[in-house]
Amino acid sequence: MSHKRKIDILVLSDIHLGTYGCKANELLQYLKSISPKRVILNGDIIDMWQFKKRYWPISHTKVLKHLFKWMSRGIPVDYITGNHDEALRRYAGFKLGSFNIVNKKILKLDDKKAWIFHGDVFDVTMKFSPWLAKLGAIGYDFLIITNNLINHISLLLGKERLSLSKKVKDNVKQALKYISRFEETAVEIASKNQYDYVVCGHIHKPEIREFHTPNGEVTYLNSGDWIENLSSLEYVKGRWSIYTYDKSAFLQIENTLVEEEKDLSEKSLKELFGSLVDDILNNN
Repeated sequence: MSHKRKIDILVLSDIHLGTYGCKANELLQYLKSISPKRVILNGDIIDMWQFKKRYWPISHTKVLKHLFKWMSRGIPVDYITGNHDEALRRYAGFKLGSFNIVNKKILKLDDKKAWIFHGDVFDVTMKFSPWLAKLGAIGYDFLIITNNLINHISLLLGKERLSLSKKVKDNVKQALKYISRFEETAVEIASKNQYDYVVCGHIHKPEIREFHTPNGEVTYLNSGDWIENLSSLEYVKGRWSIYTYDKSAFLQIENTLVEEEKDLSEKSLKELFGSLVDDILNNN
């Protein structure tokens, strides 16, 4: 692709590589269409909870390869740990070239400060019943597979797509007022610490929302996910925006782009990350 959109900061979260619901092909199209100066991977990028089922398509490897390509060019990539990739939390502080693993990130953006973290610390389910959350993740993955089958039949019959998982999740979250409380908690803590932006993932709901607090204005941002919303956050020339994948915008590129892609073997991953990969694979 000859012309790529320039982005100052790209924030991605909840990609869930290694699960059936991950929209890796669509994400790869998007990554190839942009040129970021900095990349924030805000948790749940690789779904390590699901590793034992050995599901890892080539498209998921291609996403990692593209991120590695950016790193090799010196583009800073901050991997902020989430709950589905919590095995990486023991490696917080690990650095290799322009890549580093952290549990949270504070960035200065002009005269403002952004507090960036995944957000699972606010999740009551994660805090008190992590086993229940993992069980829910397996059920969610099954729901995604079922939904794909229903949508395939629905499209053949000329009907609209239906998101069962989103419908179930929205009803549960609405009943518990979970999303609202999540946002308010994040903003409250950000306000007390005098952060201008608080940037989260975790709840799979893309959002940019202004809050008025006793300590001033706080902007809450959430990058969404690459399972249902197919969204990210982009920071360009001092302004934040939500990007949402649009298949029609990539049809022409898809028809003309021919590129050789080679798989990343475990060996090549080890060459990049050494004992880090060994430890992760042996402990999951």
